[in-house]
Amino acid sequence: MHPMLKNLLGLILGVVIGAIVNGGMIAISGSIIPPPEGTDLKTIEGLKAAMPLMQFKHFIMPFLAHALGTLVGAAIAAAIASSYQLVIALSIGTLFLVGGTQMVMALPSPLWFNVLDLGFAYIPMAYLGWKLVGRR
Repeated sequence: MHPMLKNLLGLILGVVIGAIVNGGMIAISGSIIPPPEGTDLKTIEGLKAAMPLMQFKHFIMPFLAHALGTLVGAAIAAAIASSYQLVIALSIGTLFLVGGTQMVMALPSPLWFNVLDLGFAYIPMAYLGWKLVGRR
């Protein structure tokens, strides 16, 4: 396969699989750490209404979903790519960071979570995903 096509395939599969990991973890998070009583976390309006009731424990799964989705996506992308593995892995992190930033702007979550999430769940995890693959 042409190296450019392998790089593009790595990027696309990294985004898709990373998003599946992220979305899957978010989907099961309520069964692991139940949301506050009487809240509906399925819509952005429900999330906004529930935010004042959220405790530290309710932010664990979203952070893990963002971090692991980025890590897995970047590692897969770097493993598939034939060149520029670091650039491609960091591109996954950047794309996910843009999505995380949009979510922070749409949802009034605590400042500590925004700093933790935007600072550590995306670019550092993409770099770690590249390092785990072990190719340079």
